[in-house]
Amino acid sequence: MSKLRVQNFSISLDGYGAGTGQSRDEPLGIGGERLHEWMFPTRLWHEMTGQEGGTTGLDNRYLTEGHTGIGATIMGRNMFGPVRGPWSGDPTWSGWWGPNPPYHHPVFVLTHEPRESIPMEGGTVFHFVTDGIDSALEQAAKAADGQDVLVAGGVSTIKQYLRAGLVDIVHLPVVPILLGRGERLLDEPFPGYECTSFVSTDAATHYRLDRVRS
Repeated sequence: MSKLRVQNFSISLDGYGAGTGQSRDEPLGIGGERLHEWMFPTRLWHEMTGQEGGTTGLDNRYLTEGHTGIGATIMGRNMFGPVRGPWSGDPTWSGWWGPNPPYHHPVFVLTHEPRESIPMEGGTVFHFVTDGIDSALEQAAKAADGQDVLVAGGVSTIKQYLRAGLVDIVHLPVVPILLGRGERLLDEPFPGYECTSFVSTDAATHYRLDRVRS
């Protein structure tokens, strides 16, 4: 049975998963890119960005685990792009990642505005879901074909799935910065989850939370 996972979702010491002022130039908001700096030296990141070398320690292990066994992804519209309201506002927008996004499997985007699916290079297909998180999860689980489903973000989307108690595994790298403002993940309790491990590197402390089965 496939699991629903949140993996490699970086937050600041004060609990923010994105800064303020998200835009095309600042997709993670002001200062938000610093949340991902722990990834940049790793071997997997180097492979994904066409570089040689890279570190092979714990940060690389966690990054790799987050990309392993995933058959479909769910994300919110804000993570997909900055376009608001009807898609006619920018009908050409197809995500932040260029013609070949890093997913290489079906991606289900939560939105209130209908849109036709967008096939991309490398096997990524963006599907747009207008009838809520349960429908998106049902479609994603079917598309994953036995593999796990990733909730990639952003903060609002992850919160919705956590509130519903639907996420099985949560991996949060906490990076040693303070953003002060933005989109805060840890501003409310999420009953039904317990911390099962945490380990620190020079770049981040990796927390894993698991859903408690009753």
